[in-house]
Amino acid sequence: MITVHHLNNSRSQRVLWLLEELGLPYEIKHYQRDATTSLAPPELRAVHPLGKSPVITDQGLTVAESGAIIEYLVERHGQGRLKPAGEQDLLNYRYYLHFAEGSAMPPLLMKLVFNRIKRAPMPFFVKPIAKGIANKVLGGFVQPNIDAQLKFLERELSARPWFAGAEFSAADVQMSFPLEAAAARGGATDGYPKIKDFLARIHARPAYQRALERGGPYQLLG
Repeated sequence: MITVHHLNNSRSQRVLWLLEELGLPYEIKHYQRDATTSLAPPELRAVHPLGKSPVITDQGLTVAESGAIIEYLVERHGQGRLKPAGEQDLLNYRYYLHFAEGSAMPPLLMKLVFNRIKRAPMPFFVKPIAKGIANKVLGGFVQPNIDAQLKFLERELSARPWFAGAEFSAADVQMSFPLEAAAARGGATDGYPKIKDFLARIHARPAYQRALERGGPYQLLG
């Protein structure tokens, strides 16, 4: 039996979704973020030394990292499903399995961190300096990178309905988290109709809805 070590409001939600799309039996072990720090609880370190989510266990194996988990599940249990066969579609598929965390998420995470710095309690004489530095990094580096990536993804989804090609694939599952994060953090997807349509289409999928029912409330950190 596949066990998903599921942290609330995290990347592990898309692992539940993939399992529902594949129709695989699984069980969930729930973990809750610390109410003050929003960090994962230390109990997750008993599953994987880094104590992060997502992580799954299956037949004595422990698999961590979203992309590795998705590849493992599709290759071991997918029976050819949710992985394209054509050469170009397969290249697109592999690209987006890596792009989601390797390129899309870092500037979104930086935006989250620097926005928190601006809101963090600190001595009054330090706050203008910290806020100025944060605004400079956000305006000069972080937001331009986010904007460039969203424009690129909008063009990609204008050329084909799904990230790998004409058919829904596990690459779309992997890409859901950064686009949901972009939408949650200041409405970054406003002005990108193809991205918004993509999000609407995945949210309407029955397997996505079933994953929400099993995983519990899902709200990304802003």
